Amino acid sequence: MKWLIFLAVVLPSGAMASMLNNSNALQTNQPFKPGYNASTQRMQNQMRNQQQNQQLKLQQEQQQMQQKIQEQRDQAQQRTIQLQPGNQTTPQNNP
Repeated sequence: MKWLIFLAVVLPSGAMASMLNNSNALQTNQPFKPGYNASTQRMQNQMRNQQQNQQLKLQQEQQQMQQKIQEQRDQAQQRTIQLQPGNQTTPQNNP
């Protein structure tokens, strides 16, 4: 009698575990497993690559902008030094 009660409890939970396992398998990204979708995987890879390329481009643009700002600061500092009273430095013309 105890075995019958044990089976009555274990069998439904085993079936539920199997259902949960199958639903997780549908979301996998590994070939040859149930639920693997090659076109979805390709799209995810393309989107990931596009995002990485956009991040790289943004970083490069930020570096260029920082360099331009630094150049402008340096030029402004040189003009300020040249325009100070008592400073007789003149810009040198390169022949």
